[in-house]
Amino acid sequence: MKRILSLLALAAAAPLAMAQAPGSGPGQGPSCPTGNVQYWQAFPPGGESDLSARHQQAVLKKKCPAIETIVQYKAGAGGALMWTQMNQLPPDGLNVVGVNLPHIVFQPIQGDVQYKTQDVTPVFWFHFTPDILVVSSKTNIKNFQDFLAAAKANPGKLSLAGSGQYSANHAAHERLDAAFHVKTLYVPFKGTGDLATSVLGGQVDGAMTYVPFAIANKDKGVRPIAVAMEHRHPLMPDVPTFKELGVDWVDGAYRGIGMPKSTPAAERKRISDLWRALNNDPEMKEKAAASGFELVNVGVEDMDKFMAEKGKLYTEGAARMGLGKK
Repeated sequence: MKRILSLLALAAAAPLAMAQAPGSGPGQGPSCPTGNVQYWQAFPPGGESDLSARHQQAVLKKKCPAIETIVQYKAGAGGALMWTQMNQLPPDGLNVVGVNLPHIVFQPIQGDVQYKTQDVTPVFWFHFTPDILVVSSKTNIKNFQDFLAAAKANPGKLSLAGSGQYSANHAAHERLDAAFHVKTLYVPFKGTGDLATSVLGGQVDGAMTYVPFAIANKDKGVRPIAVAMEHRHPLMPDVPTFKELGVDWVDGAYRGIGMPKSTPAAERKRISDLWRALNNDPEMKEKAAASGFELVNVGVEDMDKFMAEKGKLYTEGAARMGLGKK
């Protein structure tokens, strides 16, 4: 009889054991999702959001072998198409959406989107990508001084691509023009992956983009000339910081994940803790460093304070840019 009861207990415990990866049980770290994760991207394949999602997909598979992370794309309107629809996804704890700052603050202020910042529910911010100014190697611009001279000689003629309208790239472009008293033309694309061909082919003169793009393409026809970091990037030691050029500019875009607003708090916490574990994995740290991502860890427990601070900062920035003024 005791043997039968023991067998029954083992059978009952088997599904739970299968649902958890090694090291994910009680007291051993964050638990794995209860099923496959649908990871929705607001930008097309090939950009920084996609690259970071693929990094996370690989590390999550290592931590939760029974779980598949299915990366899906619903790109459009600088990310707004996905963020407008994210609360229509099932609140089952298995639907995760890539979210970006300052995009989710700037776009509603401008008023051309169908969502409000409060409609987006971030659960974890995982990295920061610094702004960087690059030019096509097809131009005669060799450094930032050449860029300034060309911009001042031909106001409004130099074209700079960027990811999205009213995005971090757009804000950085406006900041560039204001800080250095020049006028250049901003050309928005759906995402960083989409603008690559135009920059590499010389259809635009350059781009206000992010460090990962510059690292991935610096030997393919892209010339980085100024970066918004405290110190020069170790993979681009010849590229000066904006601070060296006389402007106190250390900024870029934050990337994170959100979930449908009606997702239970326990499921939000589960995913937040899991993404923190991904960020702390040595493999993730190595991938991030090689790609130019600066890892941050902002989970649900710190989210309200973080969003309040960033919301105030970006709202003030939007006012300086004139967003929302028709």
